[in-house]
Amino acid sequence: MATAEPIIMPGYQGEAIHGPYDDPDGDSDVDSDVPDNSYTSVEAAFERINAAAPRGWRVELIEGEIYVTPPANGEHEEVVSELSGQVRDHNKGVGRYTGIGLHVPGASDTGHVIPDLAIAPKGSFDDQEEWHEPTGVVLVAEVTSTSTADRDRDKKIHGYARAGIPVYLLIDREEGEVTVYSEPSGDDYTQNPKYKIGLAVPLPAPLGFELDTAEF
Repeated sequence: MATAEPIIMPGYQGEAIHGPYDDPDGDSDVDSDVPDNSYTSVEAAFERINAAAPRGWRVELIEGEIYVTPPANGEHEEVVSELSGQVRDHNKGVGRYTGIGLHVPGASDTGHVIPDLAIAPKGSFDDQEEWHEPTGVVLVAEVTSTSTADRDRDKKIHGYARAGIPVYLLIDREEGEVTVYSEPSGDDYTQNPKYKIGLAVPLPAPLGFELDTAEF
């Protein structure tokens, strides 16, 4: 069946995009002779949409669904900048990466995510690839927006935990909270203390300093 080329438009922002790889009526092909190409189909759709997205738009494959998000607003970027600056103040030996693409284990074989901030040893992404293995990443951070908050609070946790990333920092502007996920086990984190924005937030090893969220 021919598939129309995707069109990127504001209506896509923050929403899952479903395509021919879905089975909306529940009539699966398990008992038929039709091959199951769901994984390759969603990957192909992801590649097409990612290639067509305007500069600055974020295309991610999270738990088997494709999400397209427009560029963040200034308030969001101020929080990311403040977080990045505090990490640098406490450890100038690590790299602070925004807009870096990571492969993480997904509901299917893989997922493609772009955290708001990734902390890793300098040189970790010194190549020409668009998507990178998360080996060496010590912290990922997401700053919620209205269109991204649900998946930041839920779906992204699983991929980051499966990848073994030690710390996932969720700065939830809508809830006025910071959650520090640590000690990954399976597809979740065993520790997830919450703090009100405005307080000092202790970050576990390997960063090991108190994050001042008063500027958030």
